[in-house]
Amino acid sequence: MKTIDLVYFNAGGGHRSAALALESVIGEQCRLWQVRLVNLMNVLDPQDVFRKATGVNPEDIYNSRLARGWSVGLAQELGLLQALIGLGHKSLTRRLRRYWRQTKPDMVVSLIPNFNRPMYDALSQARPGIPYVTILTDFADFPPHFWFEAPQAQHLVCGTPKAVAQARATGYNEGQIHATSGMILRPEFYRQSSLDRRTEIQKLGLDCHRPTGLVMFGGHGSSVMRGIARRLDDVQLILICGHNGALAERLAAMSTAAPRLVIGFTADICYYMQLSDFFIGKPGPGSISEAIQQSLPVVVVRNAWTMPQERYNTEWVKDHNAGIVLDSFRSIRDGVAEIIGRLDEFRTSIARIQNRAIFEIPDILEQILNLDGAAGIGMFQNSTSVAGESHTDSVILH
Repeated sequence: MKTIDLVYFNAGGGHRSAALALESVIGEQCRLWQVRLVNLMNVLDPQDVFRKATGVNPEDIYNSRLARGWSVGLAQELGLLQALIGLGHKSLTRRLRRYWRQTKPDMVVSLIPNFNRPMYDALSQARPGIPYVTILTDFADFPPHFWFEAPQAQHLVCGTPKAVAQARATGYNEGQIHATSGMILRPEFYRQSSLDRRTEIQKLGLDCHRPTGLVMFGGHGSSVMRGIARRLDDVQLILICGHNGALAERLAAMSTAAPRLVIGFTADICYYMQLSDFFIGKPGPGSISEAIQQSLPVVVVRNAWTMPQERYNTEWVKDHNAGIVLDSFRSIRDGVAEIIGRLDEFRTSIARIQNRAIFEIPDILEQILNLDGAAGIGMFQNSTSVAGESHTDSVILH
Protein backbone atom coordinates (compact mmCIF):
# COMPACT_ATOMS: atom_id res chain seq x y z
CA MET A 1 0.00 0.00 0.00
CA LYS A 2 1.34 3.43 -1.01
CA THR A 3 1.53 6.22 1.56
CA ILE A 4 0.68 9.75 0.42
CA ASP A 5 1.26 12.84 2.54
CA LEU A 6 -1.09 15.79 1.92
CA VAL A 7 0.65 18.87 3.30
CA TYR A 8 -1.46 21.86 4.41
CA PHE A 9 -1.53 24.68 6.94
CA ASN A 10 -4.38 26.66 8.51
CA ALA A 11 -3.62 30.15 7.18
CA GLY A 12 -6.85 31.12 5.42
CA GLY A 13 -8.46 27.70 5.87
CA GLY A 14 -8.70 26.81 2.18
CA HIS A 15 -5.56 24.68 2.20
CA ARG A 16 -6.81 22.44 4.99
CA SER A 17 -10.25 22.24 3.38
CA ALA A 18 -8.68 21.10 0.09
CA ALA A 19 -6.61 18.46 1.88
CA LEU A 20 -9.68 17.11 3.70
CA ALA A 21 -11.71 17.04 0.48
CA LEU A 22 -9.01 15.15 -1.37
CA GLU A 23 -8.62 12.69 1.49
CA SER A 24 -12.39 12.12 1.47
CA VAL A 25 -12.65 11.42 -2.27
CA ILE A 26 -9.63 9.13 -2.25
CA GLY A 27 -11.37 7.16 0.50
CA GLU A 28 -14.65 7.03 -1.45
CA GLN A 29 -12.81 5.71 -4.48
CA CYS A 30 -11.28 2.89 -2.40
CA ARG A 31 -7.77 3.53 -3.69
CA LEU A 32 -5.13 1.33 -2.06
CA TRP A 33 -3.36 4.28 -0.49
CA GLN A 34 -2.75 5.37 3.06
CA VAL A 35 -3.42 9.11 3.13
CA ARG A 36 -1.82 11.18 5.87
CA LEU A 37 -2.74 14.81 6.56
CA VAL A 38 0.41 16.73 7.50
CA ASN A 39 0.17 20.20 9.06
CA LEU A 40 3.43 21.84 8.01
CA MET A 41 3.54 24.06 11.09
CA ASN A 42 3.49 20.99 13.36
CA VAL A 43 6.49 19.58 11.51
CA LEU A 44 8.45 22.85 11.59
CA ASP A 45 7.58 23.65 15.21
CA PRO A 46 6.75 20.33 16.92
CA GLN A 47 7.32 21.78 20.39
CA ASP A 48 4.84 24.62 19.71
CA VAL A 49 7.54 27.14 20.64
CA PHE A 50 6.00 30.03 18.68
CA ARG A 51 2.59 29.71 20.35
CA LYS A 52 4.09 29.30 23.80
CA ALA A 53 6.23 32.41 23.33
CA THR A 54 3.58 34.64 21.75
CA GLY A 55 0.28 33.15 22.91
CA VAL A 56 -0.97 32.61 19.34
CA ASN A 57 -0.36 30.21 16.48
CA PRO A 58 1.45 31.74 13.48
CA GLU A 59 -1.55 31.09 11.21
CA ASP A 60 -3.81 32.95 13.67
CA ILE A 61 -1.96 36.22 13.02
CA TYR A 62 -2.87 36.01 9.33
CA ASN A 63 -6.45 34.92 10.02
CA SER A 64 -6.94 37.71 12.55
CA ARG A 65 -5.86 40.29 10.00
CA LEU A 66 -8.37 38.97 7.50
CA ALA A 67 -11.13 39.11 10.10
CA ARG A 68 -10.35 42.79 10.71
CA GLY A 69 -10.05 43.53 7.00
CA TRP A 70 -6.38 44.54 7.36
CA SER A 71 -5.16 43.27 3.98
CA VAL A 72 -3.36 46.37 2.63
CA GLY A 73 0.39 45.75 2.54
CA LEU A 74 0.14 41.97 2.29
CA ALA A 75 2.11 41.97 -0.98
CA GLN A 76 5.06 43.60 0.80
CA GLU A 77 4.71 41.28 3.79
CA LEU A 78 4.61 38.31 1.43
CA GLY A 79 7.96 39.39 0.01
CA LEU A 80 9.35 39.62 3.55
CA LEU A 81 8.01 36.16 4.40
CA GLN A 82 9.59 34.70 1.28
CA ALA A 83 12.90 36.36 2.15
CA LEU A 84 12.76 34.84 5.65
CA ILE A 85 11.97 31.41 4.19
CA GLY A 86 15.00 31.81 1.91
CA LEU A 87 17.23 32.75 4.86
CA GLY A 88 15.92 29.80 6.85
CA HIS A 89 16.13 27.37 3.94
CA LYS A 90 18.81 25.13 5.47
CA SER A 91 17.04 24.89 8.81
CA LEU A 92 13.62 24.25 7.24
CA THR A 93 15.06 21.63 4.90
CA ARG A 94 16.86 19.89 7.75
CA ARG A 95 13.69 19.55 9.83
CA LEU A 96 11.61 18.35 6.89
CA ARG A 97 14.33 15.94 5.77
CA ARG A 98 14.44 14.38 9.22
CA TYR A 99 10.63 14.09 9.26
CA TRP A 100 10.38 12.34 5.88
CA ARG A 101 13.27 10.01 6.65
CA GLN A 102 11.32 8.85 9.69
CA THR A 103 7.84 8.68 8.09
CA LYS A 104 8.87 7.32 4.62
CA PRO A 105 6.07 8.58 2.32
CA ASP A 106 5.72 7.24 -1.25
CA MET A 107 4.49 10.63 -2.47
CA VAL A 108 4.27 14.13 -1.02
CA VAL A 109 1.48 16.42 -2.21
CA SER A 110 1.76 20.09 -1.29
CA LEU A 111 -1.44 22.14 -1.04
CA ILE A 112 0.38 25.26 0.15
CA PRO A 113 2.43 28.09 -1.42
CA ASN A 114 5.77 29.68 -0.39
CA PHE A 115 7.37 26.54 1.11
CA ASN A 116 7.66 24.35 -1.99
CA ARG A 117 11.40 24.81 -2.46
CA PRO A 118 12.47 23.62 1.03
CA MET A 119 9.85 20.86 1.00
CA TYR A 120 11.01 19.61 -2.40
CA ASP A 121 14.70 19.77 -1.43
CA ALA A 122 14.04 17.95 1.84
CA LEU A 123 12.10 15.14 0.16
CA SER A 124 14.64 14.70 -2.64
CA GLN A 125 17.38 14.35 -0.01
CA ALA A 126 15.42 12.14 2.38
CA ARG A 127 13.65 9.96 -0.20
CA PRO A 128 15.40 10.25 -3.62
CA GLY A 129 13.06 9.48 -6.53
CA ILE A 130 9.86 9.86 -4.51
CA PRO A 131 7.42 12.12 -6.43
CA TYR A 132 6.66 15.61 -5.18
CA VAL A 133 3.42 17.24 -6.39
CA THR A 134 2.16 20.78 -5.89
CA ILE A 135 -1.60 21.32 -6.27
CA LEU A 136 -2.51 24.99 -6.66
CA THR A 137 -5.47 25.97 -4.52
CA ASP A 138 -5.45 29.39 -6.24
CA PHE A 139 -6.70 30.18 -9.74
CA ALA A 140 -3.20 31.44 -10.65
CA ASP A 141 0.30 31.86 -9.31
CA PHE A 142 1.52 35.16 -7.84
CA PRO A 143 5.19 35.13 -8.90
CA PRO A 144 7.91 34.94 -7.90
CA HIS A 145 8.32 32.15 -5.31
CA PHE A 146 4.64 31.80 -4.44
CA TRP A 147 3.41 28.51 -5.95
CA PHE A 148 6.07 27.98 -8.62
CA GLU A 149 9.77 27.86 -7.89
CA ALA A 150 12.47 27.67 -10.57
CA PRO A 151 11.96 24.32 -12.33
CA GLN A 152 12.38 21.34 -10.03
CA ALA A 153 11.91 17.64 -10.87
CA GLN A 154 8.32 17.76 -9.59
CA HIS A 155 4.73 17.83 -10.83
CA LEU A 156 2.28 20.75 -10.84
CA VAL A 157 -1.52 20.45 -10.82
CA CYS A 158 -3.16 23.59 -12.22
CA GLY A 159 -6.87 24.42 -12.15
CA THR A 160 -6.99 27.12 -14.84
CA PRO A 161 -5.43 27.75 -18.27
CA LYS A 162 -3.81 30.84 -16.72
CA ALA A 163 -1.95 28.70 -14.18
CA VAL A 164 -0.90 26.22 -16.87
CA ALA A 165 0.52 29.08 -18.96
CA GLN A 166 2.38 30.43 -15.92
CA ALA A 167 3.88 26.99 -15.23
CA ARG A 168 5.14 26.78 -18.81
CA ALA A 169 6.54 30.32 -18.62
CA THR A 170 8.41 29.39 -15.42
CA GLY A 171 10.17 26.62 -17.35
CA TYR A 172 8.25 23.45 -16.49
CA ASN A 173 7.74 20.99 -19.33
CA GLU A 174 4.52 19.38 -20.50
CA GLY A 175 5.27 16.19 -18.60
CA GLN A 176 5.29 18.07 -15.30
CA ILE A 177 2.08 20.09 -15.78
CA HIS A 178 -1.34 18.52 -15.19
CA ALA A 179 -4.47 20.54 -15.90
CA THR A 180 -7.76 20.10 -14.08
CA SER A 181 -11.12 21.73 -14.70
CA GLY A 182 -11.11 23.91 -11.58
CA MET A 183 -10.41 24.12 -7.86
CA ILE A 184 -10.81 21.37 -5.27
CA LEU A 185 -14.28 21.32 -3.69
CA ARG A 186 -15.66 19.06 -0.99
CA PRO A 187 -17.68 16.12 -2.39
CA GLU A 188 -20.96 17.35 -0.88
CA PHE A 189 -20.99 20.24 -3.35
CA TYR A 190 -21.61 17.67 -6.09
CA ARG A 191 -24.35 15.64 -4.42
CA GLN A 192 -27.88 16.10 -5.62
CA SER A 193 -30.03 17.93 -3.10
CA SER A 194 -33.52 16.74 -2.22
CA LEU A 195 -34.39 19.65 0.07
CA ASP A 196 -37.53 21.71 -0.51
CA ARG A 197 -36.04 25.20 -0.80
CA ARG A 198 -39.32 27.01 -0.06
CA THR A 199 -39.93 24.98 3.10
CA GLU A 200 -36.36 25.34 4.36
CA ILE A 201 -36.34 29.12 3.83
CA GLN A 202 -39.58 29.49 5.77
CA LYS A 203 -38.21 27.28 8.56
CA LEU A 204 -35.34 29.73 8.97
CA GLY A 205 -37.72 32.67 9.30
CA LEU A 206 -36.94 34.05 5.83
CA ASP A 207 -39.30 35.13 3.04
CA CYS A 208 -39.39 32.61 0.17
CA HIS A 209 -40.60 35.35 -2.23
CA ARG A 210 -37.50 37.54 -1.79
CA PRO A 211 -34.13 37.06 -3.52
CA THR A 212 -31.60 35.90 -0.94
CA GLY A 213 -27.94 36.87 -0.78
CA LEU A 214 -25.33 34.79 1.02
CA VAL A 215 -22.57 36.93 2.60
CA MET A 216 -19.40 35.11 3.62
CA PHE A 217 -15.75 36.12 4.12
CA GLY A 218 -13.95 32.91 4.98
CA GLY A 219 -13.85 30.96 8.20
CA HIS A 220 -13.12 34.00 10.35
CA GLY A 221 -15.53 36.50 8.82
CA SER A 222 -14.59 40.12 8.22
CA SER A 223 -15.54 43.49 9.65
CA VAL A 224 -16.45 44.46 6.07
CA MET A 225 -19.66 42.47 6.55
CA ARG A 226 -21.03 45.15 8.89
CA GLY A 227 -20.90 47.79 6.15
CA ILE A 228 -22.47 45.41 3.66
CA ALA A 229 -25.29 44.56 6.05
CA ARG A 230 -25.93 48.24 6.81
CA ARG A 231 -26.08 49.23 3.13
CA LEU A 232 -28.36 46.28 2.28
CA ASP A 233 -30.78 46.58 5.17
CA ASP A 234 -33.76 45.98 2.83
CA VAL A 235 -32.20 42.92 1.12
CA GLN A 236 -32.76 39.42 2.52
CA LEU A 237 -29.37 38.08 3.61
CA ILE A 238 -27.80 35.01 5.15
CA LEU A 239 -24.59 36.19 6.86
CA ILE A 240 -22.05 33.52 7.80
CA CYS A 241 -19.49 34.81 10.30
CA GLY A 242 -17.39 31.70 10.92
CA HIS A 243 -15.42 31.75 14.15
CA ASN A 244 -15.98 35.50 14.60
CA GLY A 245 -18.53 35.44 17.41
CA ALA A 246 -18.24 39.18 18.11
CA LEU A 247 -19.13 39.96 14.50
CA ALA A 248 -22.13 37.62 14.62
CA GLU A 249 -23.44 39.40 17.73
CA ARG A 250 -23.12 42.84 16.13
CA LEU A 251 -24.86 41.74 12.94
CA ALA A 252 -27.67 40.05 14.86
CA ALA A 253 -28.26 43.26 16.85
CA MET A 254 -28.81 45.39 13.73
CA SER A 255 -32.34 46.51 12.91
CA THR A 256 -33.28 45.68 9.32
CA ALA A 257 -36.13 46.22 6.87
CA ALA A 258 -35.80 42.68 5.43
CA PRO A 259 -35.56 39.25 7.05
CA ARG A 260 -32.02 38.26 7.94
CA LEU A 261 -30.24 35.16 9.23
CA VAL A 262 -26.91 35.42 11.05
CA ILE A 263 -24.88 32.23 11.38
CA GLY A 264 -21.66 31.62 13.29
CA PHE A 265 -19.36 28.77 12.38
CA THR A 266 -21.03 26.08 10.28
CA ALA A 267 -19.88 23.12 8.21
CA ASP A 268 -23.11 23.33 6.17
CA ILE A 269 -22.05 26.01 3.68
CA CYS A 270 -23.49 23.92 0.86
CA TYR A 271 -26.92 23.92 2.55
CA TYR A 272 -27.05 27.70 2.93
CA MET A 273 -25.85 28.20 -0.64
CA GLN A 274 -28.69 26.02 -1.88
CA LEU A 275 -31.13 28.43 -0.20
CA SER A 276 -29.52 31.51 -1.78
CA ASP A 277 -29.68 33.31 -5.13
CA PHE A 278 -26.32 35.09 -5.16
CA PHE A 279 -23.06 35.32 -3.22
CA ILE A 280 -21.27 38.35 -1.72
CA GLY A 281 -17.73 37.99 -0.42
CA LYS A 282 -14.03 38.28 -1.01
CA PRO A 283 -12.68 36.80 -4.26
CA GLY A 284 -11.20 33.69 -2.66
CA PRO A 285 -10.74 30.68 -4.94
CA GLY A 286 -12.69 28.36 -2.64
CA SER A 287 -15.70 30.57 -2.02
CA ILE A 288 -16.01 31.56 -5.69
CA SER A 289 -15.78 27.91 -6.78
CA GLU A 290 -18.31 26.79 -4.17
CA ALA A 291 -20.76 29.49 -5.21
CA ILE A 292 -20.39 28.65 -8.91
CA GLN A 293 -20.93 24.94 -8.21
CA GLN A 294 -24.22 25.89 -6.52
CA SER A 295 -25.21 28.15 -9.48
CA LEU A 296 -24.76 31.39 -7.51
CA PRO A 297 -23.40 34.43 -9.36
CA VAL A 298 -20.93 36.33 -7.22
CA VAL A 299 -20.43 39.95 -6.16
CA VAL A 300 -16.79 40.56 -5.29
CA VAL A 301 -14.44 43.54 -5.02
CA ARG A 302 -11.01 44.28 -6.44
CA ASN A 303 -9.03 47.23 -5.03
CA ALA A 304 -5.94 47.98 -2.95
CA TRP A 305 -7.35 45.87 -0.09
CA THR A 306 -7.69 42.74 -2.23
CA MET A 307 -5.09 40.13 -1.37
CA PRO A 308 -2.50 40.00 -4.16
CA GLN A 309 -2.89 36.27 -4.85
CA GLU A 310 -6.66 36.74 -5.29
CA ARG A 311 -6.65 39.62 -7.77
CA TYR A 312 -6.60 37.36 -10.84
CA ASN A 313 -9.76 35.67 -9.53
CA THR A 314 -11.74 38.82 -10.28
CA GLU A 315 -10.55 38.68 -13.90
CA TRP A 316 -11.72 35.07 -14.03
CA VAL A 317 -15.18 36.14 -12.79
CA LYS A 318 -15.42 38.76 -15.54
CA ASP A 319 -14.10 36.43 -18.26
CA HIS A 320 -16.71 33.78 -17.40
CA ASN A 321 -19.57 36.26 -16.83
CA ALA A 322 -19.96 34.65 -13.42
CA GLY A 323 -20.91 37.79 -11.53
CA ILE A 324 -19.96 41.40 -10.85
CA VAL A 325 -16.66 42.93 -9.76
CA LEU A 326 -16.94 46.20 -7.84
CA ASP A 327 -14.28 48.75 -6.92
CA SER A 328 -15.63 48.99 -3.39
CA PHE A 329 -18.36 47.51 -1.24
CA ARG A 330 -19.61 51.07 -0.81
CA SER A 331 -21.38 50.48 -4.12
CA ILE A 332 -22.83 47.15 -3.02
CA ARG A 333 -26.45 48.33 -3.45
CA ASP A 334 -25.90 48.96 -7.16
CA GLY A 335 -24.06 45.66 -7.49
CA VAL A 336 -26.85 43.67 -5.87
CA ALA A 337 -29.50 45.43 -7.95
CA GLU A 338 -27.58 44.48 -11.09
CA ILE A 339 -27.02 40.86 -10.02
CA ILE A 340 -30.73 40.40 -9.27
CA GLY A 341 -31.73 42.00 -12.58
CA ARG A 342 -29.38 39.70 -14.52
CA LEU A 343 -29.82 36.47 -12.55
CA ASP A 344 -30.96 34.39 -15.52
CA GLU A 345 -28.07 35.61 -17.68
CA PHE A 346 -25.49 34.81 -15.03
CA ARG A 347 -27.00 31.40 -14.31
CA THR A 348 -26.79 30.52 -18.00
CA SER A 349 -23.10 31.45 -18.06
CA ILE A 350 -22.39 29.58 -14.84
CA ALA A 351 -24.05 26.42 -16.18
CA ARG A 352 -21.26 26.20 -18.77
CA ILE A 353 -18.60 25.94 -16.03
CA GLN A 354 -17.97 22.31 -15.20
CA ASN A 355 -15.49 21.82 -12.36
CA ARG A 356 -14.58 18.17 -11.74
CA ALA A 357 -11.13 18.72 -10.26
CA ILE A 358 -11.68 16.75 -7.06
CA PHE A 359 -12.40 13.61 -9.11
CA GLU A 360 -9.66 14.24 -11.68
CA ILE A 361 -6.79 14.69 -9.21
CA PRO A 362 -6.71 11.11 -7.80
CA ASP A 363 -6.27 9.80 -11.35
CA ILE A 364 -3.41 12.25 -11.88
CA LEU A 365 -1.76 11.16 -8.63
CA GLU A 366 -2.09 7.50 -9.58
CA GLN A 367 -0.48 8.12 -12.95
CA ILE A 368 2.40 9.94 -11.27
CA LEU A 369 2.84 7.11 -8.76
CA ASN A 370 3.10 4.68 -11.66
CA LEU A 371 6.03 6.61 -13.13
CA ASP A 372 9.52 5.46 -12.32
CA GLY A 373 10.33 8.19 -9.78
CA ALA A 374 11.37 11.68 -10.78
CA ALA A 375 13.19 10.33 -13.83
CA GLY A 376 9.84 9.43 -15.36
CA ILE A 377 8.51 12.99 -15.43
CA GLY A 378 9.21 13.38 -19.14
CA MET A 379 6.89 10.47 -19.96
CA PHE A 380 3.84 12.69 -19.25
CA GLN A 381 3.81 14.47 -22.60
CA ASN A 382 0.04 14.90 -22.95
CA SER A 383 -0.89 15.64 -19.36
CA THR A 384 -2.02 19.22 -19.85
CA SER A 385 -5.34 18.00 -21.20
CA VAL A 386 -8.04 17.77 -18.53
CA ALA A 387 -7.85 14.53 -16.60
CA GLY A 388 -10.45 11.80 -16.88
CA GLU A 389 -13.47 11.41 -14.66
CA SER A 390 -13.31 7.79 -13.60
CA HIS A 391 -13.95 6.40 -10.10
CA THR A 392 -16.86 8.76 -9.38
CA ASP A 393 -19.72 6.28 -9.04
CA SER A 394 -20.29 7.20 -5.40
CA VAL A 395 -21.21 10.79 -6.24
CA ILE A 396 -24.53 11.90 -7.72
CA LEU A 397 -24.28 14.98 -9.88
CA HIS A 398 -26.76 17.78 -10.38
